[in-house]
Formats: sequence, C-alpha cells, structure tokens
Amino acid sequence: MPNTANVGPQDMPRHLEPINLLAARNERESVQIAIRPKVSWGGSSVAGTVQIQCSDLCSTSGDRLIVGQSLLLRRVVPILGVPDALVPVDLPVSQINLFPGETTALWISIDVPSSQPPGQYEGEIVITAIKSDAESPVQSISKVEKHQLYRDLKGCLDIVEPIDGKPLDEVVERVKSTTTSLRRILLSPSFSEFFSDNGPVDVMDEDAISSLSLRMKLNLTVWEFVLPETPSLPAVFGISDTVIEDRFGVQQGTAEWYEALDQHFKWLLQYRISPYFCKWADGMRVLTYTSPWPADHPKSDEYFSDPRLAAYAVPYKQVVSGNNSAEDYLQKQVEILRTKNHWRKAYFYLWDEPLNLEQYDSVRNMASEIHAYAPDARILTTYYCGPNDAPLAPTPFDAFVKVPSFLRPHNQIYCTSEWVLGNQEDLVKDIIAELQPENGEEWWTYVCMGPSDPHPNWHLGMRGTQHRAVMWRVWKEGGTGFLYWGANCYEKATVASAEIKFRHGLPPGDGVLYYPGEVFSTSHQPVASLRLERILNGLQDTEYLRLYASRYGRDESIALLERMGVYFGPERYTFEHMPIDAMRGQIFNACRS
Repeated sequence: MPNTANVGPQDMPRHLEPINLLAARNERESVQIAIRPKVSWGGSSVAGTVQIQCSDLCSTSGDRLIVGQSLLLRRVVPILGVPDALVPVDLPVSQINLFPGETTALWISIDVPSSQPPGQYEGEIVITAIKSDAESPVQSISKVEKHQLYRDLKGCLDIVEPIDGKPLDEVVERVKSTTTSLRRILLSPSFSEFFSDNGPVDVMDEDAISSLSLRMKLNLTVWEFVLPETPSLPAVFGISDTVIEDRFGVQQGTAEWYEALDQHFKWLLQYRISPYFCKWADGMRVLTYTSPWPADHPKSDEYFSDPRLAAYAVPYKQVVSGNNSAEDYLQKQVEILRTKNHWRKAYFYLWDEPLNLEQYDSVRNMASEIHAYAPDARILTTYYCGPNDAPLAPTPFDAFVKVPSFLRPHNQIYCTSEWVLGNQEDLVKDIIAELQPENGEEWWTYVCMGPSDPHPNWHLGMRGTQHRAVMWRVWKEGGTGFLYWGANCYEKATVASAEIKFRHGLPPGDGVLYYPGEVFSTSHQPVASLRLERILNGLQDTEYLRLYASRYGRDESIALLERMGVYFGPERYTFEHMPIDAMRGQIFNACRS
C-alpha cells in the first residue's frame, strides 16, 4: 500500500504485487505492507505469528542499501483507533502476531545516502507463517537446568581446548569423550521437542518454508538528483521543554536535561525540520531557543553550523540562569553570533499570535532592543489578526493584511495562519503586496488547530494526502518558510511510559507529531507518527518542485502540480496516491541528465 494510505484493522489489503519505488539521493521513500490472516494457525487470542525477513537492496553493479541502516521496518500502531505510531521492529528478521479478522500494517522506509551510486536496486521481503515460541510444548528452562547445561558445555570445552601439541591418540580420546558428553546433552529433556521416534528432525524444512512464505520483490530506482543537505524551505518546529522535563523527570540545567534536549534535537533533524525549544509564558509570550547552551559554547556552534539546520531561534533572555547577568545577556549573545557564518540562519520568535495593542507593542519593544545590538536581526511573529482594540482597517481581513505596515520596521518574518485564507487563494497576493522583500521581509505560514477538514493539516484521522498537501500548498502560495507550534505537546505526565493523551480542547494530533519510545517498548528512542513521515514526504516534494522550477520556471512547476492532478487548492487535491508518483516520475524524466 502507498505511504499515504491509512491502513486500519478493517481495511482490506490489495493483491500482492512487486513494489516499485523512485528516490533521489539524500531522500527517504516509504511504502506499507498490509497483512491479514485468512486462516488461524496460532493460539486462542492470535490468528498466528509471522516472521518478516528483509534482504539488502542490491544493484546490478554490486552497490548495496543495507538492511538495518538504509532500510528500516516499523509496525503501524493505532492511536485512538487511527493508524499513527511507527514502532521499530528488529531487523533483518522479526516476528509479529496477526489477529483474526484484522489487518496489520508494516511501514518500510529506505534512506538513500547522498553518495549512493544511482541505478536499479532489488531486494526481497519474505513473510513466513511460523509456530510462535509461546505455543511450543517446551517450557522455559529453569535456572537449575540452565546451570547444569552451562557446566556440561564448559566441561566439553575444557576437554577439547588443550589439545595443541598433544599426541594423536590422546587427541582422539578427548574428542570421543567430548562427543559422548555432547550427545548426552542433546538427548536431555531440555531438547526433547526437537526429537521424534525417527531421530532428529528439522523444525521447518525448506519445502515447508516455501509453502508458508510470501516473497515480495522490492525494486528501487535511485536517480542522480541529490536533495540539498540544507533544506531549501526552513520548516521550524517547536519542542516543549517542560513536557520533556515533566515526563522524563529531568531538571533544567542538569546534565540529564541537556542530554534529553540533545536527543530530541538530533532525532528531529532527519525529518528536514529545524527544531526550536519552547517555553510558554503569560499572554502567549514565548521563550524560544534552538540551543540550550550559551552562544559561546562549542555545542551551540555545533548545532548552528549543522548543514541540516535551515534556521535557528535565538533566545531573547537567558534559558538557564548562570554567571552572565541578565541585563547584558542578550547583547553578549548577539555580538558573538553576528561574527559567525551561520548568523544568516538566526531568527527571534518572541510572541505567538498577539491579539491587542499591548501585545503588539511588547513585540515592537523587544524587537527594538534586539535591533539596537543587531540591526540585521530577523524577528518572526505569528499572527492571524491585527490588534482587536485598535482596528487597522474596516474589516478583519483588511486589518490582518495591514499588520506588516503596523509592525514595520520591527518585524522581518511575517508568519500568517493558513486558516485566515480559507479557500480563497487569491487573498495571498494581497498579503504579498504589503511586504517589502527588497528590505529583507519574508512571508511564512503555519497551521495549528485550524484550518480544519478538508483543508491540508496534520490532525489525526485526516487523509494521508491531506497531511502531505500542507507543503504542496506552501509551494503553490509562495511562502518562503513554515512554522509549527509543537511536536511533543501532549498532556502532562510524570512517567516516561505513561499513556499519551492529547490536550483537551485541541483536535486529536494537533501539537503531537511523535511519541516517547517508552510508551511502546523499553526503547528510549522517540517513535515517529505517520504524519511526521508525511511531512518529510511533503518537504521532499518541494525539493523536487524546486528542481523542476530551476529548469522550467516557477509558474511551470505550479502548472505541473495541477496538470498531474496533485494539488489545485486547499479544497481540491488528490485523495489517491497515483498522481503523486506520476508527478515525481515526470520530474525524474524531465530533469535527469
């Protein structure tokens, strides 16, 4: 099944057919396998157990994409009954239980390294029905038996090991003695299940395996295009530091705290996302920072210089109280950062959705202070309306459009809600007409609890193409950046493995794009959602469109989106996956050398 399909327990899988994928270098491409048992061969609660075995992907010239490194397998786990969490399974071989009358989905993703030689790659996924360990008549070996087994085997080793340089007859004697001991061990009750009246038998011979196995061919075309290491579109996503502190029991400023933040930051970079940490204050004032360390710390330089990071948030005030006096903290940070090459990536995000004159004035005052130290600093403000107690124009939309002239020169990145536009894409030109790109002003967009269905957003239960369409919309409208308020903003919990609860009053999934690994297993690695993978797909699509636009012009890239039936507007985009593959194939054919 394609990666835009939401495969629930009651969805019927398609007929088995080879998988054909196309990927650029430095791109991740994904596909799903849906499995449903026709008969039961297991115990009372499960239909049966299957073993999944993946091979490396090999090209005719001998190049490989290695299973467990480039090829990853995850199980799709429902959240509130909707397929969403992607829980890693063991590779190259793993076992999963199937349930009567239910479809189980597996998510296969292939990461193609930037240096991978282009070509046709082939691999295989073998799915075999097996008897699970739980149904086997043998019980687990007791500690006493295990200890006896250990002593017997060690005894064999003690007899055979010192044979170097011994006379031949003594060697023969030692080998005979060891053989007798090993035979006695194999005939012990611990191994009785492997013996029949006719002597030992294979647990499952080759014929049995082939009759109980499905073999799926996986074909991947890797082409020469390399997705830029630094994303062309800065997509900045918030991570709540207080959620991490509460759930993982780490205190701000401790070694464990820095370690936890570091893990989240590094993990999110693989999704072409530029993370920032966020702490909320009264009246939607926000303290945002990409690095928890001060500007002169080597870790900050490491973060900001990372080519995968397209933009970073600089904190307006001290994150962790230290030796620096709070008064000159901002000035010192800015003076250090301005000397660096990565300063062009820096922005200050000070207030989320100001609503009245007082809040807008706060933004202007903070921005003035920053600009006193760095006239070239970029201030970002998210908003969906002008100040409600001092209307800038007769209608709410006109007042919204006038915000840039009201905030100028204090703000550089005008980040507007997609919700305001509704389905009237022509309003975009009104927004853009107000901006002064020649003076460094930019237009970014965001989604949050709005817009709602059928518009593109990342809520749980929306269509897969609806999730992916958020970035198609950005490309068509012409925004130069994107912001998302929170990737881990679930309800407060003080235990890492506590059940995930979405925040009251928000649409399910809003503000939550990944889950703590501890909820699903003993792993401490975060667990991605399907939605996060589709955000990555959308961001990768914009790189394909940018490549196409570089050859044929931006207007032609938008015409291609429409001609292939992928995206026309926020209420008209494909529900099917086929047009997406067709568009990618078209770009591949038009742009390959």
